[in-house]
Order: sequence, then structure tokens, then C-alpha cells
Amino acid sequence: MFNYKEKIGEDLKKEARALGLSEEGWYEHKGTVREVFREAAVQTRVREAKRARRENRLWIFAVISALNALFSAAAAWLAVLK
Repeated sequence: MFNYKEKIGEDLKKEARALGLSEEGWYEHKGTVREVFREAAVQTRVREAKRARRENRLWIFAVISALNALFSAAAAWLAVLK
């Protein structure tokens, strides 16, 4: 149904940096011959960062919805009084 592929390699690193993620923990055995990029761990952090940004913006919709309900109730109350 959905054809979404997570980024890998350099594209993943660029996306993580663009989201402002720390580079700590990206590599196992950093600075040694056995240095390995922990792609799955970084993908998880990128996913979580995107989710957090999306959820932080949802409060705007909650406020708009509450104001809409308030105005609707006031309009209904005024219609009943007239």
C-alpha cells in the first residue's frame, strides 16, 4: 500500500543532521579499525525526531478546535435568546 523507504547511508546522515540530532552513538567502535555505522539506530532516532516535531505542531489544531466549539456554543446560545 505505502511505498516508503527509509533513507540509508549518507542520505540518512544528512537527514539526521538537518533534524538537529546528536552524532553521539552513530558508530560502534568509533575511531578503531572496526568502526561500524549503526544505521538502524540512527533510523530509529530520525523516526522519533520526525514524530516529535509532528506532535508538537498538533496543539495548534487543538486550540483552533476548542475556539470553534466555543464560538459555536455562543452562536447557539444567542440564537436561543433571540
